[in-house]
Amino acid sequence: MGGRMLRAGLELANTETCEASEPLWRVSSGSAAVLGLCTLAMDVAPTTAYLMLGDRCQRACAFCAQARDSQASADALSRVVWPPFAAGKVAEAVARAFREERIARACFQVTVHPGYIERALAAVAMLRSLSPMPICVSIAARSIEDVSALLKAGAERVTLALDAATPMLYHAVKGADWERVWKLLACAADVFPGRIGTHLIAGLGESEREMAERMQTIYDLGVTIGLFALTPVRGSAWENRQPPELISYRRVQAAHWLIVQGVARAEQMAYGLDGRIVDLGIAEDTLRILLGDGTAFRTAGCPGCNRPYYNERPGGPLYNHPCTLTSDKARAELDALLATLCGDNSHHPETG
Repeated sequence: MGGRMLRAGLELANTETCEASEPLWRVSSGSAAVLGLCTLAMDVAPTTAYLMLGDRCQRACAFCAQARDSQASADALSRVVWPPFAAGKVAEAVARAFREERIARACFQVTVHPGYIERALAAVAMLRSLSPMPICVSIAARSIEDVSALLKAGAERVTLALDAATPMLYHAVKGADWERVWKLLACAADVFPGRIGTHLIAGLGESEREMAERMQTIYDLGVTIGLFALTPVRGSAWENRQPPELISYRRVQAAHWLIVQGVARAEQMAYGLDGRIVDLGIAEDTLRILLGDGTAFRTAGCPGCNRPYYNERPGGPLYNHPCTLTSDKARAELDALLATLCGDNSHHPETG
């Protein structure tokens, strides 16, 4: 969904006519190719059908191409192009792809716009009427009633994106009220266990310690975490920001995987004065066993979500590996990670 996948030869223009009353769904370019809606060469195909509802968002998240003040293309989200297609055609293609085991789930990304909750409910209901596939809805729900309605309409889970790991960053980056969304996330997780997710973006200004501690708190709530690296997008408010250092992201990925597997906790890890993770709380020989296959460095989120090239160019570096790592690549990633841990006294580790 990036680099070669956005070449000029990409046949994305949806020139077909449709009834004026029929809604349009935007489909990520890679998903559109998997669904047979366009022709596109891909190094790795998405295993989820990624769908977007709504036009330019009314919110002003600094990193987002869809933010109200963004100068990025209206058909972009992160580095991905999302062409529009008639909703009915998309829904039928998604249902068929699920039956043929070309995708494992569908995921709606919903911008904030007038009537966005009602539009999401209708889209979920339409897709559910055609298929039993798992459906995720990433949305700025206003209340627990909104979450309940989406689940009743047929969503398997609802994602309430935090994005930022701390209240201060949340306010600075998203310009919104942390307490409201945090309370809603905790309430939804309690009322609908196992059916709530969130997003966290590394590189917004948090320390690795703050990220690890937030991931632990979220995991303890029973909430699934979709982990991203900041992707500066041309035209967004943060187009000139730098993404996180790759090795820093690897430490965060390792911490996330160990937390989710229940083999380590954030408070067992050690951190430098700068908040860098300097010890994951597990002996190196055990880490080599636990992290040896490279799974920790793959895309993290809902089951069946691989988001190819959402965070990066196909030429690399890959922040989230979208498929199984070769043994050589897994070993190289692990060696690079371990070289930054255990015994680096220059960071004066402090335990949690």
